[in-house]
Amino acid sequence: MEKYELVKDLGAGNFGVARLLRHKETKELVAMKYIERGHKIDENVAREIINHRSLRHPNIIRFKEARNSIFLQVVLTPTHLAIVMEYAAGGELFERICNAGRFSEDEARYFFQQLISGVNYCHNMQICHRDLKLENTLLDGSPAPRLKICDFGYSKSSLLHSRPKSTVGTPAYIAPEVLSRREYDGKLADVWSCGVTLYVMLVGAYPFEDQDDPRNFRKTIQRIMSVQYKIPDYVHVSQACRHLLSRIFVANSSRRISLSEIKSHPWFLKNLPKELTESAQAIYYQRDNPSFSLQSVDEIMKIVAEARQPPPSSKSVKGIKGQNKQHGLCSNAEELSSRA
Repeated sequence: MEKYELVKDLGAGNFGVARLLRHKETKELVAMKYIERGHKIDENVAREIINHRSLRHPNIIRFKEARNSIFLQVVLTPTHLAIVMEYAAGGELFERICNAGRFSEDEARYFFQQLISGVNYCHNMQICHRDLKLENTLLDGSPAPRLKICDFGYSKSSLLHSRPKSTVGTPAYIAPEVLSRREYDGKLADVWSCGVTLYVMLVGAYPFEDQDDPRNFRKTIQRIMSVQYKIPDYVHVSQACRHLLSRIFVANSSRRISLSEIKSHPWFLKNLPKELTESAQAIYYQRDNPSFSLQSVDEIMKIVAEARQPPPSSKSVKGIKGQNKQHGLCSNAEELSSRA
């Protein structure tokens, strides 16, 4: 990676570390995700790479090709597996809502429309995300920010994987059926998570948390199972928006509103940007959409398999320490870990 120079550290998490790099010749900025070789290279890393790599949509973070690596999206270094990704200069949508407290209904709708657009594309590509949340939605930094979905570590492809039945995700966003440990429709579970995201943007709090006891996950789960939520009196939310939320927060997933129904809901359609209309989105669903990667699945899996072998000596990417968010919304930022 000698043709890239470090700009700054972006953060750290369970996956490893992320850094902003600049190509020395083209000056292009990329986000490089480093995962330490060895036990951290698990099936979820492979799943994220395989499911995410071919997605080409404006509302999804894009894998980039490292120019100095013969157009590789996934690179093996002596100590780490590195994934080259599009850089979103605006940071997390989570941070934006933390700073604002809550959004106006129009601003919440603007981001929700983009979220639904990206999720709808994923579903049409037969991929369910299974961990949609504010922290996994980034912004591109433009004056009218473009939302971009990231982190496909829990995702499942109906073409490559079995129907999901494991409990994964973040408790505040998780759908009732995901807690059942029975098979469920990952796409409908994603719809529920989109509803939680919308609620948080409008209210500035999680819908199923007890505000007096936010760290009580058992109580949160009980409220999710019984769909116990309300919109505070001090928050003005239109009846159309309340209706949409009531159609999303339905315990029986077979009766829950679908993405196609959301896209035709009057509240969703209001002030819909031209680029998000059906006709404008059609290009991303064409077979000649340039989602081709010069790295085949077999090549990537070979790199991942090699990365599972620890390096001869234990080294790490220097200079990055884990970051813990302290805002009240983060009270349940922990993830459920039963994965499949």
